[in-house]
Amino acid sequence: MFPDNPTIIADLFLILSSGVLAFVIALALTPWFTNQLIKFKIGKQIRENAISGEKASLFAELHAKKSGTPTMGGLLIWGTVILVVVISIIMQKLGYFKHSLFNRNETWIPLFTLVTCGLLGAVDDYLNVKGIGKTKGLSAKLKLLWLTIFSAVGAWWFTAKLGFDSISIPIPGIESIYVGPIGYFLIFIFIIIATANAVNFTDGLDGLASGLLIMAFGAFGIIAFTKGLLVLATLCAVIAGAQTAFLWFNVPPAKFYMGDTGSMALGATLGVIAMLTQQTLILPIIGFIFVIEALSVIIQLTSKKFFKRKVFKIAPIHHHFEKIGWAEFTVVMRFWIVGGIMTALGTVLGLINVYF
Repeated sequence: MFPDNPTIIADLFLILSSGVLAFVIALALTPWFTNQLIKFKIGKQIRENAISGEKASLFAELHAKKSGTPTMGGLLIWGTVILVVVISIIMQKLGYFKHSLFNRNETWIPLFTLVTCGLLGAVDDYLNVKGIGKTKGLSAKLKLLWLTIFSAVGAWWFTAKLGFDSISIPIPGIESIYVGPIGYFLIFIFIIIATANAVNFTDGLDGLASGLLIMAFGAFGIIAFTKGLLVLATLCAVIAGAQTAFLWFNVPPAKFYMGDTGSMALGATLGVIAMLTQQTLILPIIGFIFVIEALSVIIQLTSKKFFKRKVFKIAPIHHHFEKIGWAEFTVVMRFWIVGGIMTALGTVLGLINVYF
């Protein structure tokens, strides 16, 4: 039955071809892009202070060799996504595409989030490269303020323009729970801030965040497609395609890093897509490793503040495993395995209300 449905085949071709196009463009641009980063000396500066304000001596010990490696690779990822969106608009106007990737109900807010949080991260990365500020970059409080403003704008759009006021429940026979516009507004802000920071914390080892993000966007692309959100599913494929090209050069030893302009933008966008597909409760499962990374930071800071002791040798938790002797690629591969299993589980749970 499936192969005989020309509409589904055409839709799947659109999704696949768009993802491949993003991959090819990003892959082709990477050599030129990295040369520009090197030319303008956009190299990572190892942070001297932890979030708590203490000297990050253990972090410097583990990653001193990475100082000077080109960063801000996230510009390539979301820049490629925007380029593919522009191409889709042109192709639609010429009559070659039925849909462009610029759609009010499905992709306006994800694209707004991708660009605004990408620009915020780019400012932070630039300040880091130039060594400006006490923490070599924007302070945690300032980044939190701007993330709150951006997420509030998105929350307003979802509630006032799109009419969202319920949270989907992955239980057969129960479609959703009504939380009201105010409740949804607050949940939206929390999800975006939490996801942006969780991915940012995870982006500490070569290829770690990149691989997990490809899985996550792939999973939400599948969920979006089954819910009839073709344009959003295609955008997920484009982001995953651009991210895959980045990973090609980001596997150990990384040729360049995505920086905050990549991790914050992609994390926040992942959160928005989870809200658009009404899979808020599935997000922590698909993004299981991101959750663990964020929790390790929260636990460490809380323990140090109230009990004057560390739970982990160093947080986020991937650095803890490095410190106890795991090789960097071992941490990455094992976290990918766990992330892959949880992504598969989350995808299945996300499809429950579609088919049952």
